[in-house]
Amino acid sequence: MPPRPQAPSIKHRRRLFALLWMSLALLPLVWWLLKPAGVSVRVEAKTWQLAIEIETLVEDHGSSWCDEVPSGVRVTLRRTMIDPSGVRTAPAEHCRYTGPQWRALHSAMAEGQAPAPPLWPKLSLAPVPDPPPLGAERPGKRHERYEIRLRAASGQTWTCRLPLAQWQGVTPDLSFLLQVDRHGVAHCGSVPGQRSTAH
Repeated sequence: MPPRPQAPSIKHRRRLFALLWMSLALLPLVWWLLKPAGVSVRVEAKTWQLAIEIETLVEDHGSSWCDEVPSGVRVTLRRTMIDPSGVRTAPAEHCRYTGPQWRALHSAMAEGQAPAPPLWPKLSLAPVPDPPPLGAERPGKRHERYEIRLRAASGQTWTCRLPLAQWQGVTPDLSFLLQVDRHGVAHCGSVPGQRSTAH
């Protein structure tokens, strides 16, 4: 019959409680050592960048199970194979195909600095006929970026990316305390106004 495990002694329990209390007592000190420090900074510049993807209709190649081939493409090869993922339990036809697909190959971009207002780039694309021919172009996704550049008296600079509403509310030459950690990384959430996105 195996011996019963002995309960921790009173002395052992006291030692555990002492270690626990010491750890709790050290938490404020650790937080104080690691907390971000406030650095006085000034808004040196406000920049913006707006881009529109330009999609071009190109002849593209792809492969899939034949019952999942997109419409409007031309199948160039069929073969029966086993699904390596195991989703299809029986052998099935797998196809290679070619056909027109819209692909973002380049972008139109506009950028500037306040006080110039953000403006989307002007596009000069020809109307797309129906059906569109290969080489036709159309506007795609839009991307926008609004940033402020901050400078401390020491000359060190940081860049914070902001939402448009907050970016518009930040005035040039605004001074405030920027939270910076011990590695010199800025916490952009400390920028006045609505919450920002760190960059």
